[in-house]
Amino acid sequence: MRQLTVSIDRFPIAGKFTIARGSRTEAVVVTATITEGEAVGHGECVPYPRYGETVEGVAAAIEAIRPQIEEGLTREALQTLMPAGAARNAVDCALWDLDAKRSGIRAHVTAGLTRWPPVTTAYTISLDTPEGMAEAAAKAAERPILKVKFGAPDGDIERIKAVRRAAPQATLIADANEGWTEANIEQHLAACAEAGYALVEQPLPAKEDGYLSRIARPVPILADESVHDRASLDRLVGLYDLVNIKLDKTGGLTEALALADAAEAKGFSIMIGCMVGTSLAMAPAMVLAPRSRFVDLDGPLLLAKDREPGLRYEGSIVYPPEPALWG
Repeated sequence: MRQLTVSIDRFPIAGKFTIARGSRTEAVVVTATITEGEAVGHGECVPYPRYGETVEGVAAAIEAIRPQIEEGLTREALQTLMPAGAARNAVDCALWDLDAKRSGIRAHVTAGLTRWPPVTTAYTISLDTPEGMAEAAAKAAERPILKVKFGAPDGDIERIKAVRRAAPQATLIADANEGWTEANIEQHLAACAEAGYALVEQPLPAKEDGYLSRIARPVPILADESVHDRASLDRLVGLYDLVNIKLDKTGGLTEALALADAAEAKGFSIMIGCMVGTSLAMAPAMVLAPRSRFVDLDGPLLLAKDREPGLRYEGSIVYPPEPALWG
């Protein structure tokens, strides 16, 4: 007999995490735990207001399918029972973990990986004044990849230059979080190109990104808010070069794997990304890391305290999870 437990958990962020849409000082996550005999599967999701989600609403959505879960719901059946989003992610990842614990077969093997190597993750620099971002970038300048938040009403060109001066050797990713406009995007892309940024993530609002087909794009463009699951993919051809796959958007690892296959078939490169969550949220995303051009799974590095056990980080190198954590 299965049992479901749903909890809302809070983890303080080290300092403050700031993007174009606002600031946070804690990560609030929903955890689904499914127990079957001695096997226990865990999944974590991060509800995101940008997509109309609340912590309470996501927890309630999981509770609403308690009967199906406890009667033996499969990952395959879950895909049609719940829509893509954070709630399905927590359940899907808990079922992956439960299956691994029951069978003794690691999740990455089930997903088709023959080996699960450590990878290098990007590290996030929050939006701040140019001087504040330069200071933060200088402290992190030894990290190989920095993902830099932009999208303020003004001053981003100064920020772009300041971060590059502070971290001259790092690979830089500019993430505007939909904060640029048709009026300024070309200036900002040109500044990123001049400063040697590797790519620019979601520069325009998702509903306005058709404008990308009408301008020169001197830096590769990565879709984030514009891509959720396979159904959102076709429209992006010709607008973006890469897609950011996040399990909280796809609704779990099952759809994330299918989205990766579909994206690669259409010529997109992949970033595997995350919301600000704990190692439990990063662990299933690590299954996609070996096939990703860029990995952005630094959530636990931004927390004052992670779950225990957590992922092993050595600088920006992150290692696959031990079975005690997930998978």
